[in-house]
Amino acid sequence: MSQYPSISYTQIVRALQRLGFIVVRQKGSHIRLQKRIEQTMLKITVPAHKPVNPNTLHQILKQAEIDLEKFKLYL
Repeated sequence: MSQYPSISYTQIVRALQRLGFIVVRQKGSHIRLQKRIEQTMLKITVPAHKPVNPNTLHQILKQAEIDLEKFKLYL
């Protein structure tokens, strides 16, 4: 398993937006993004923490169906 970096939530949100996700809303310290892929809607919640825990980043990428190498290209 690759090492997941500990990065800021703003970098994560920007990278996800470059990958086609749209910010739907923000409530408190959580940012909600979504992206439609064919018939499914991917919904991701990113906590507004500096830095985001590497395990949390791993779960975000898993829910977004993105591998770490592809994500790093969009940082």
